[in-house]
Amino acid sequence: MKKLFLIAAAALAATATPAMADDPYDPAMRDRAVREADAAGVRQLNIDQARYVAERDARYAEGWQRTREYSAVQSRYEQDMARYRESRADYEARMAEWRRAVQLCREGRYEYCE
Repeated sequence: MKKLFLIAAAALAATATPAMADDPYDPAMRDRAVREADAAGVRQLNIDQARYVAERDARYAEGWQRTREYSAVQSRYEQDMARYRESRADYEARMAEWRRAVQLCREGRYEYCE
């Protein structure tokens, strides 16, 4: 129980510490040149991040385009396979009818010999 209390206290202390980023009372930021350099650095970080996001989004767009193209190809393939199965079933039905006619012709039912 004591360990749990110490862990909780340490976690609370770690999260309750004030952040030093952009501290308006930071003595190092009193000089105008330092503030301008900091602002330029932040601006460059923003530009770099915007470039990264644009490139990432372009890669995502390419990926989605390839997915759409693959889906279209897959859809055409499935349609072709459905037509093939339908055609094959029709062929098998006609062949079964022909085989039956041949069998009946051989049995002497001459009306099936045509």
